[in-house]
Amino acid sequence: MGEVVQMHFTTVDYVIFVLLLVASAGIGLFYAFSGGRQRTTQEFLLADRSMSCLPVSLSLLATFQSAVAILGAPSEVYAFGTQYWFLGCSYFLGLLIPAHVFIPIFYRLRLSSAYEYLELRFNKMVRICGTATFIFQMVIYMGVVLYAPALALNAVTGFDLWGAVLAMGLVCTLYTALGGLKAVIWTDVFQTVVMFAGQLAVIVVGANQAGGIVEVWRKAVNGSRIAGLDLNPDPLERHTFWTLGVGGVFLMLALYGVNQAQVQRYLSSRTEKEAVMSCYVVFPCQQIVLCLGCLMGLVMFARYGEDSPLDKGYVKSNDQMVLYFVMDVFRDLPGLPGLFVACLFSGALSTISSAFNSLATVTMEDLIKPHFPNMTEARATLLSKGLALAYGLVCLAMAYVASIMGSVLQAAFSIFGMVGGPLLGLFCLGIFFPWANSVGAVVGLAAGLAMAFWVGIGSFVMRMSRPPPGPQLNATALPLFHNMTTTVLSSLVTSPTAKPRPTGVEALYTLSYMWYSAHNSATVVVVGLLVSLITGPMKERELTPGTVFPVLGTLLFFLPEHYKEKLCCITPLALKPAEISSQPYQMAKKDGNGAACCKEDTATEDKELESDRAQTEDEDMDTPTAHRVQETAL
Repeated sequence: MGEVVQMHFTTVDYVIFVLLLVASAGIGLFYAFSGGRQRTTQEFLLADRSMSCLPVSLSLLATFQSAVAILGAPSEVYAFGTQYWFLGCSYFLGLLIPAHVFIPIFYRLRLSSAYEYLELRFNKMVRICGTATFIFQMVIYMGVVLYAPALALNAVTGFDLWGAVLAMGLVCTLYTALGGLKAVIWTDVFQTVVMFAGQLAVIVVGANQAGGIVEVWRKAVNGSRIAGLDLNPDPLERHTFWTLGVGGVFLMLALYGVNQAQVQRYLSSRTEKEAVMSCYVVFPCQQIVLCLGCLMGLVMFARYGEDSPLDKGYVKSNDQMVLYFVMDVFRDLPGLPGLFVACLFSGALSTISSAFNSLATVTMEDLIKPHFPNMTEARATLLSKGLALAYGLVCLAMAYVASIMGSVLQAAFSIFGMVGGPLLGLFCLGIFFPWANSVGAVVGLAAGLAMAFWVGIGSFVMRMSRPPPGPQLNATALPLFHNMTTTVLSSLVTSPTAKPRPTGVEALYTLSYMWYSAHNSATVVVVGLLVSLITGPMKERELTPGTVFPVLGTLLFFLPEHYKEKLCCITPLALKPAEISSQPYQMAKKDGNGAACCKEDTATEDKELESDRAQTEDEDMDTPTAHRVQETAL
């Protein structure tokens, strides 16, 4: 076993790295002192709802393409082959559903925070539970996402660990607190370009040194790294077409459908059409990013073959391996290692800046504003900036905690993945099931989180208690491409030798990490619906207009009107864009709070209302059908 090899940076590399930080800070300062100068919460938190499609889509892409992902995907492909590429199949539905279900609902309700929806649909309690879960998830995550790449960089290049953490944390806090969402989105655009440039440079130079892209492909085929279509339906298999293509859809929905960092970008778009278009533009970009990650992994394989730097002991974990490979390829090319490190830290900056901004938004909109309705705009904006700054400092504190935790670093990532699924389940319960009530929502969320932590921690403990794998089995310390909901537990690879199929609880613990999101969100929906039916389902008249997507009414089109009404399938009309100005959000808000209060109804009142409805049904006979057509189109 060799010693861990350190390769050092040249002055040019440091200059390029510093330029990245200076440019990012410069964009933030530009937006702090131009335009509306971030004087209103609307401008600071939602970029004045003035963003066009392209910057929003690149920002959507950058937010979840973090440094961890840049290091994770190539080492995954290097170790296990291109099966991982089939994740791209999940992007179709994973982006179509947010574009045509979540965006229209959130945009037409004129929300600032995704969790405002939960109050309109259920009540204040559900909103606070959702907000608290999100804050817990993000605070734990952002420290690790800042610390992990700095640690890998330090191990391979000797780059000062806390220098890198502090430089990134402080620059990011500076431009997020001064420039608001506009600065965050435009720095994301700049950082996306840097990320593409860094990865392309590695692939081009690496492939050239390996004898060209044809030679890279030949070596990959000979080394069995080009995977075919694996249609094994077993959910315990780590990566198959079904786990990646179907399980991945739920991962994508948790990221692009209901995560506040992404919802905020949709809401900052000029129009609903621009928001939907940004979702479409992300699709090809995601495919390019996935292909770049896979190509880099194949170029690594062409260079090292089965004889990996990890086996030789040059590096200690897979995430360090990519950096070792980059330093090895660029050994005689000063400046290019700096470009790749800039690419790596662009990933980290874009993710944590989004975290700061979304955390400041939910804290302001969901926890502070409801208690201080008369707060002046200037004070609210100042407080939002203070919150962004405070979360920046919390992030640095969490990075310090991450450094102390050591191996528990993996568990911190896992917690992020565990929470994404239940939150998706909570929103799906509200959007697709009109009879779900607030008691069902709270109990469902609690059940989903309990299930997530039970399976997550159970599998973590089970894998930790197993004998360590042989040298050819590389335990990846970082999760892969969509690390926002991907758990690290996933990457701890079990032995390839045939072993008995686990049964009972052990089978649950060995569930492929790609199914976590689907499993946990399904738990929330099933428990939420059962509890709602036991405690008395929501009735048609209690729902706030525009909070339910009329999927059930469409699916059950063959039922008579009377039964549809019983099943609460004649959902209220979603607001059309033209009506948004005539029915302001404040009105809907009052309805939402009102709806929350009137769930205790006596049987006699129900009967009276039913007879009233029967009388008015004839008058409204033409309108519901016309309305329903518009509604299903949403």
